[in-house]
Amino acid sequence: MARPGRRQTGARRPAPRDARRVREGGDVIAVLARAVRGLEAAVGRGRMTPALRTEFQAVALLVREQHARVRADEGLTPAARAEQLKRLDGIGTILAKTAVRAPALLTLLAEDAVVSDAARSAAREILREARVETPEPAAEPEPEPVAAPSAPERRVVPQSVVSRQLANPFLAPDYSAVQQRPARPSRLAGWELIGPLLTSFERAGGGDAACMPLPPPSPVRVPAGRELMPHQAQVVAAAAEGHRTFLLADEPGLGKTAQALLAAEAADAYPLLVVVPNVVKTNWAREAGIWVPHRPATVVQGDGETVDGFADVVVVNYDVLDRHVGWLGDFGFRGMVVDEAHFIKNKTSQRSQHVLRLSSRIRERTARALLMALTGTPLINDIDDFRAIWQFLGWIDDTQPLGDLVEALEATGLTPADRGFYPAARRCVVDLGIVRRRKVDVAADIPARRIADLPVELDGAAGRSIRAAEADLARRMVARYETALAARSDVEEPAGGIDPALVRRVARAELKDATAGESGENVFSMMRRIGRAKAGLAADYAAQLARSAGKVVFFAKHVDVMDAAEETFERQGVRFTSIRGDQTPRARQQAVDAFVQDPDVAVVVCSLTAAGVGLNLQVASNVVLAELSWTDAEQTQAIDRSHRIGQTEPVTAWRIIAAQTLDARIAELIDSKAGLAARALDGSDQEVSSSPDVQLEALVALLTDALAARAAA
Repeated sequence: MARPGRRQTGARRPAPRDARRVREGGDVIAVLARAVRGLEAAVGRGRMTPALRTEFQAVALLVREQHARVRADEGLTPAARAEQLKRLDGIGTILAKTAVRAPALLTLLAEDAVVSDAARSAAREILREARVETPEPAAEPEPEPVAAPSAPERRVVPQSVVSRQLANPFLAPDYSAVQQRPARPSRLAGWELIGPLLTSFERAGGGDAACMPLPPPSPVRVPAGRELMPHQAQVVAAAAEGHRTFLLADEPGLGKTAQALLAAEAADAYPLLVVVPNVVKTNWAREAGIWVPHRPATVVQGDGETVDGFADVVVVNYDVLDRHVGWLGDFGFRGMVVDEAHFIKNKTSQRSQHVLRLSSRIRERTARALLMALTGTPLINDIDDFRAIWQFLGWIDDTQPLGDLVEALEATGLTPADRGFYPAARRCVVDLGIVRRRKVDVAADIPARRIADLPVELDGAAGRSIRAAEADLARRMVARYETALAARSDVEEPAGGIDPALVRRVARAELKDATAGESGENVFSMMRRIGRAKAGLAADYAAQLARSAGKVVFFAKHVDVMDAAEETFERQGVRFTSIRGDQTPRARQQAVDAFVQDPDVAVVVCSLTAAGVGLNLQVASNVVLAELSWTDAEQTQAIDRSHRIGQTEPVTAWRIIAAQTLDARIAELIDSKAGLAARALDGSDQEVSSSPDVQLEALVALLTDALAARAAA
């Protein structure tokens, strides 16, 4: 931008600041025209940077301001006004056409787009270049301490979402059914109620109900081979009967994801927005495919290039919500689920502000929207943190209770001055939709021991490196296969183009070289790299479990994976102890005692080989398997550190699996081998296959897939 020119001095009286008079008639429009042509050319070259988005919004802001100035300027003749408006309309047309070519710019043209400080600064520079008086910012009241909105230059609109909006005008949401409640005289109008409502939970006794009345479970249509547990079916039945807001606070392992998806089905609340931590977003898409397979699901990654704009379930993680909140608010969702809802407890954080904005938009535009906050955190801890969750559900706003909660409080006939107000108020809140069940409460519903797979996406450089290394391993085996096949030129071409016997020979040779350390990237080094890449995600999930469900046993195979997990726990303030192979017996026992006896030690980080046998860790009912074993028996022994005689709760083992990698293949092989063992030995826990069998089968599958892909290309 050019430097601002010197101000002239003299007796001429300056124009009022708010008029922003153009000194050399038309300079601003001329500068805007040059700027918009530059933007058009930059976008045409495929150049898209934060600075370009900032300048684009600055130009759009000035075009709107100049429109208003020209229309209000009584000193202009009608002909001059029409001429300037025509030129401004031309600039606006170029802006619109440029935004169509780069959909990430579309949200910046919206009337309600938040203008960033960078864009305002760029607009002032453009005015100075045009030699226009720029007003000083008017003094404003001191703002409340809330998070600054995300810079709009980060906002995006996936192209498939634009296509959805253009493909069928009938897909546009219908807001006509939303009805506003008429204002009624309130006996409690003069009372401050939010504080007493929170206090009512702090005063609650141990025997006070923490769960709304739920209807008996009724038959629910689920996919073949699936069965809903009775406690899950109760929530679905409540949604079918018309309940639309839930704070679902069941302990981890009780199937909150399935309850939410099927409750949305019962409430006709699709399309459904699901906001989750990064570590579980892939699992949500997988669970949607299991429980509501007729509802397409899409996961928002990064800027959303792979988003399916026609999906019924849109899963987005908190970390990228800032750049997608614009189009998500206009999508027409009929329901919204927030998983690990304690993530929004800080109302001043960006993630909380975005979630509350989306919730408000859905409630304003959708009659009887389904809103579900999922968290395993007990309600009696830090109850003030639940302000944001209650606001998300539409029970309160910043200052007072709303809607159904007001009516319920009015119906009690009590005020905060009455002794009976607090238990009655707590009951009113609970009845709005708080559902809290513990494992011990529904032990008859769930197996005594179960394994829950949690697929995670390996993003960034580590994920790309692992996928590249896996491709190199496959290419090396393909080259071996083709060399061996060429040496057998007298043999007839195998049926289907792939010789299974030769595939196994090549895989066996590869495994032998890897065991002897004679090959480069191999199945062992691949699994170790995958373990390191998963370590942070696995530890993050373990920390979430520890906060919501109590003590957690964390298993890993490699020391560097254990180290990485412990660094994550330290960063998050989670106290832990460690059991490793290089410890003395005394140090090992001290670590066990600390985990078992100290209530503040939330996690024990265990070596899969050193701690897989001989330990009693039944104080925990949640186990995280950060790395896969090579056999089901080794995996079972690790889980049995918690699942043993004396354990009073069902045990859940959360197996962290890197999706679309060798990790997922090996998980499937371990499970299939375990099934074969059970059938062959009639329930015996002796293993049929050894570790080399699983390693060999993994290489066979990798080579077979690579050969099939090569043949199809």
